[in-house]
Amino acid sequence: MPSIPPMPPLRPEDFTYDEVGATRERPGFCPPGFRPLHVRTRVGEGHDIFRRAAEAVMTWEMHRAMGVGVEATADRAAPSVDVTITLAGLIKAPCRVIWTTEEHRRAGWAYGTLPGHPESGEESFVVDRTGDGTVWLTITAFSRAAKWYAKAGGPATRGLQQAYARRCGTVLRALCDPEPA
Repeated sequence: MPSIPPMPPLRPEDFTYDEVGATRERPGFCPPGFRPLHVRTRVGEGHDIFRRAAEAVMTWEMHRAMGVGVEATADRAAPSVDVTITLAGLIKAPCRVIWTTEEHRRAGWAYGTLPGHPESGEESFVVDRTGDGTVWLTITAFSRAAKWYAKAGGPATRGLQQAYARRCGTVLRALCDPEPA
């Protein structure tokens, strides 16, 4: 059986921004010059919904179900895994997973942008189950335009990012629905 090469170490200088890991270490933090994003969507209730949602987020299934291209160096999110998201078949967005968490009531990860991404910043996708059993997807990010077309898009670019985050929640809820329509 061939051996799997180790993942490269996380090196802050590889990313296109300085605050690597801030979505975990400083929740709600947004560096000067960046735009914050915080979208929270109710997915369902109970342990089974939580496990299903966590698995869909950790394995890129949620992203693939949205119709975006996903190329990753591993089948599951883990620190140092490289991920390239392709939007509309044209826009490639290279990222690297910075951190992951898989706990009894919380699972998710964040990636940071690499050179070539149309934006610069960090985005996290976290599923959690609250004390009353409600399961939520929370997407938190800070970003700013890096490519000319993202800069030219101005408010439309920000609107697309908001719509993408809301769509993640809608798709995840559908993936976890125990009785699909």
